[in-house]
Amino acid sequence: MAEKSREKGKPAEKAVEKPAEKTTGKTAVVEKPAAVEIPVEKPVEKPKEKKPPKVKKKEKKAHTRYKVDEKGLTRLLPYCERCGQGYFMADHGDRYSCGHCGFTRYKRA
Repeated sequence: MAEKSREKGKPAEKAVEKPAEKTTGKTAVVEKPAAVEIPVEKPVEKPKEKKPPKVKKKEKKAHTRYKVDEKGLTRLLPYCERCGQGYFMADHGDRYSCGHCGFTRYKRA
């Protein structure tokens, strides 16, 4: 009903609340109104890129370690001197190395 009695051309006046003052002894203590909590906006997360699936390496078959001759089977790679038969040494160009124990034998230049 108070709105109807106001004049049309004038803006509405707002009531300003002043903080309450308490006097204690010599100094006046001013109480501040309670702090208003502002909701914090969460950062927008970008969609994660999908990684391509890992491709397994094909395991070398037994026929890559032997050569069939007229004489029979011959080994293409040497066995490890520490581990014994059954453990082939890998060929790395200038050296042979065992993947089981780590033994390395260098090739002569």
